Amino acid sequence: MPEQAICHDALAAQFAGKRVLVTGHTGFKGGWLCLWLKELGAEVTGIALPPAEGPSLFSAVGLADVIDHRIGDIRDGADFGRACEGLEPDLVIHMAAQSLVRPSYADPVDTFRTNAVGTAVVLDQVRRMPTVRGVVVVTSDKCYENNEWPWPYREIDPMGGADPYSASKGCTELVASSFRRSYFSDPKGCQIATVRAGNVIGGGDWAVDRLVPDIIRATIAGTAVAIRNPASVRPWQHVLEPLSGYLTIGALLLSDAAPDFAEAWNFGPNPDAFVDVETIARILQKTWGPGAASIAFGKRTDDPHEAGMLTLDSSKALGRLGWRPRLTTEQAIAMTTNWYRAFADGSENMRSLTIEQIASFAASAELSSRVQEKIQACA
Repeated sequence: MPEQAICHDALAAQFAGKRVLVTGHTGFKGGWLCLWLKELGAEVTGIALPPAEGPSLFSAVGLADVIDHRIGDIRDGADFGRACEGLEPDLVIHMAAQSLVRPSYADPVDTFRTNAVGTAVVLDQVRRMPTVRGVVVVTSDKCYENNEWPWPYREIDPMGGADPYSASKGCTELVASSFRRSYFSDPKGCQIATVRAGNVIGGGDWAVDRLVPDIIRATIAGTAVAIRNPASVRPWQHVLEPLSGYLTIGALLLSDAAPDFAEAWNFGPNPDAFVDVETIARILQKTWGPGAASIAFGKRTDDPHEAGMLTLDSSKALGRLGWRPRLTTEQAIAMTTNWYRAFADGSENMRSLTIEQIASFAASAELSSRVQEKIQACA
């Protein structure tokens, strides 16, 4: 195992004063990432569609008040270009996406337009931004051709996807690879990495047809909830786990060692977090305690196909970065329920609570001393 060393100070030294453009900042993961970048001292600009109606992390933490908040559509090159006017970012983290399987069945064309074409639009805009030193393209564990294998998928496994969402994420990887080889192959120029996470949970996710948000909504409303595919196994992880990996890669792309890290990376949970939907739901019920929604499990005959077994192998990140997951499944769910309970009670400042969770997690995040030295050398 690589030698371990506390790395948060090294990340802060690297990101302090850096200009970072985040696409998709009005979404769940994008909002958490922007707050963390602000805590690291970065100058953050976000470009995204307006947040969806109803509750959101973006509105709960007042993100528009602490970053340069811009509206732009990655599906439209001209519109996205206008949103980028005047920007001179050092790093781009591309998170904007259509991120749900079931809506991809309802509108496959827009899913491909957003995830595949939208990524091409963003990378094409980066070609016109001479200040950019690195791009982190966020895809998904579902980018892999899923053969329902019992072993985790590695970065060298083929792309694929039976449903439009999964296939669109495989396409996103291919788009990033094409731009890397066609336009960003100069080792002294901008570098592109892609990053893949598991099934992410955490406070502030209100997406429909996601396990934790569905249970939380029912709990707050005092109603029951129906959960499909209880036996499906997924790599569950708190949102801060993969974000710590994304930030590590981002910091390395800002260093002189960038070409060594301009490739694909998995940031998944420990194997003991590869558990089925019913287990996660039961832990969430127990953690919430009295008042948790009652759950009915089952699969309707008209439900579209979704993968039954999907897990990630993150040994590359462990071996080369010293990155590893920090939280148990129970800890991840406890942090998540604490966030939603505070939101439902209206008892806390949600920005402060979110930043506290980031700080608590960051205190335990580690990197190999080798990677830390590369980051610090270029700070």
